[in-house]
Amino acid sequence: MADATEPRGGRETRGAAVDGRAAVGSGTAIGGGAVGGAAIGRDSAIGSGAVGGAAAVGSAAVSGSAVSGAAVGDGAAVSGAAAPLLAGIKVLNLASVGPAARAGRWLADYGAAVVNVGAVPSRGKEPIQITPVFHAYSGHRGMRRILLDLKAERGREAFLRMAERADVVIESFRPGVTDRLGVGYEAVRGRNAKIVYCSTTGFGQSGPHAQWAGHDLDYLAVGGYLAVGEPGVRGNPALPGATLADSAGGGMHAVIAILAALVKGEGAYLDVSVADGVLSLMSLAVDEYLATGSEPGYQHSMTSGRYACYGTYAAGDGRWLAVAAIEPRFWANFCRLLGLEKWAGHQTDDVVQDQIRADIATSLAAKDRDAWVAILSGADTCVAPVLSVAELTEDAQYRSRDAFVAAQHPEHGELRQSAPLLAGMLRSDQPYQLPSGTHSAQLLLEAGFTEAEIKELLEEGTVA
Repeated sequence: MADATEPRGGRETRGAAVDGRAAVGSGTAIGGGAVGGAAIGRDSAIGSGAVGGAAAVGSAAVSGSAVSGAAVGDGAAVSGAAAPLLAGIKVLNLASVGPAARAGRWLADYGAAVVNVGAVPSRGKEPIQITPVFHAYSGHRGMRRILLDLKAERGREAFLRMAERADVVIESFRPGVTDRLGVGYEAVRGRNAKIVYCSTTGFGQSGPHAQWAGHDLDYLAVGGYLAVGEPGVRGNPALPGATLADSAGGGMHAVIAILAALVKGEGAYLDVSVADGVLSLMSLAVDEYLATGSEPGYQHSMTSGRYACYGTYAAGDGRWLAVAAIEPRFWANFCRLLGLEKWAGHQTDDVVQDQIRADIATSLAAKDRDAWVAILSGADTCVAPVLSVAELTEDAQYRSRDAFVAAQHPEHGELRQSAPLLAGMLRSDQPYQLPSGTHSAQLLLEAGFTEAEIKELLEEGTVA
């Protein structure tokens, strides 16, 4: 979820370029200009150079993409037939949580060398830790970390020198903050004419809501998502069970824009708005309203619960089944297997939907959930069990696709976590090595600082 200390905001940029920069929102990439960027697979490195096309991030061993025991970042040895898809891409991420941090994680999972840039803690205080720690484990795996005081001239210079060797910069401050700090797009572009600079905020870089603080729920609210679902027990908009806006509306939105800019190879400033991303997710409902004037809502359409063929039902053991028999043939199969053939021809007959729902509920209550799964799920009925988080971690389908991996942390031992989403690419069976602490000295060496300069920066507290 977006960190309230990094509030979101945004300019309305749909339909026009802003200050010559590319506005990315509501599904439209606008403006841009050939002012930065990097071709995928570029050989420049934040550190000592890519080995075999893969970069190394500290000691973080990554299993994936036929990279066995390799470090993700700079100087990784690659075994197997193929390097990660984003090997050689260098990313500086100024966000530690929220949509921008998720974007960094996905880029790292595909082999990019991601460096998290955090703030130096106040004197006498320890660095801010993400709690509980397992969020940081999965969110920051395969990355290195440096702490910089960007309000200090030498801290800004350290960041800009690192940016000279980077392909991508990601940030999620309020609009205008990075410019005031001296590490905004123009400052970085002045050092690196091929930078892809991605600002990920709640509402974009312009507009009346640009400076609003927000979290996932706020973006789902203004994007219309909360208004179309089944109401809660008090008639209130129901809370989603996952941070959909942060992930799909923001993080994935940012990754898509970044990859598009990298493919073009000319670079861009990317204005990613999480609220715009939610609006894009709602495009079917919005387009229907714009075309017909009919406002979508709960039980308005097939996929919002209007018909009995699309909904959730309790089985005899109190666990739930999801029924999504939209196509007539799937609906016919479902009715036949429940002994409800009389309803096969009434799938979209509004007059009898309550009666159909009652008959389905009665039939499904006769057996336990898993018994119905055995009967229905493989019989072309579009029926699936509603799995709890505990159940899905042991689910045979996910286990067969290596959806969970082992990770080894030097302080906390081995744990399981969600695997990188690698679209079927090979994963190593070696545990992920989760780094601890910072890698500041090494990263500054790679940026061209001398050991004496690094010692000064550390002693004066500009770097930690």
